[in-house]
Amino acid sequence: MTSPRPIPSDSIPLIERLASRVRAARTAQGLPRRALSEMSGVSPRYLAQIEAGEGNISVILLDRVASALNLRVEDLLSERPPLPGDVSRVAQLYQAAPAALQGRVRALLAPENPGALRAQRICLVGLRGAGKSTLGRIAAEKLRMPFVELNDEIEAEAGMPLAEVMALYGQEGYRGFEAQAIARVVERHDKLILAVAGGIVEEPVTYAQVLERFHTVWISTSPAEHMARVRAQGDLRPMAGNPEAMDQLKAFLTTRTPLYEKAHAQVNTSSKPVQTSVNELLAAIAKNRFLESIGLT
Repeated sequence: MTSPRPIPSDSIPLIERLASRVRAARTAQGLPRRALSEMSGVSPRYLAQIEAGEGNISVILLDRVASALNLRVEDLLSERPPLPGDVSRVAQLYQAAPAALQGRVRALLAPENPGALRAQRICLVGLRGAGKSTLGRIAAEKLRMPFVELNDEIEAEAGMPLAEVMALYGQEGYRGFEAQAIARVVERHDKLILAVAGGIVEEPVTYAQVLERFHTVWISTSPAEHMARVRAQGDLRPMAGNPEAMDQLKAFLTTRTPLYEKAHAQVNTSSKPVQTSVNELLAAIAKNRFLESIGLT
């Protein structure tokens, strides 16, 4: 009887890697060696030799063992360790996906392409009275895309008017609703124009989410026009019983301007007809390519 041929020294790392990975996969799945034998059709004795680094397994038998362990042959042999189960499943789904979807996944995962995370979502930021709602609604209609007021989302979720939300939950509670509403909008829409409350920029985590997931445009105007427009809308809160309201508004602008300046574009509506401001907003959207599906196809 002839003795088995010795394993070449340069093959030993491969055999040891195979032994270690078969042992680890079987242990992780809680499989006794006999159960793996029944599933793969490879004898318990041969499996023991493989796990000891002594088996010179054929490709066909190795494929059976890998299949029984829900692994690929290359997972057992590659120099790289096998992917965790959930990651491996995602990899399989990616491989089976259409080319267009694969491109979108790559774009979303690519750190060098943050624009892909924003999709075709546009968010208008700025103080009350700047014109966010008016401009956003008209621009969305012209671009044939949804327009959403974040405060409307908050009222729908809370089941009560905004004033009652503030009275019942306070500013902190309102900010919690605001953050949740942003997350819902991102989940539901890849394309829309969103108008948010002026103070959202003072919530660092929420505003960071806005900047990451939306192309943001700061809609600005002069303090006098801010005040006049709010009063024209029937909201007398900035003025009623408060002769220093203009000073407070200017203080808000001073404090928030560095935050608004983080937006990706700006439109100043001061002393301009609505249509002119709408045209400037549409021009900013086009110039900055906010609606181009970069990396999404």
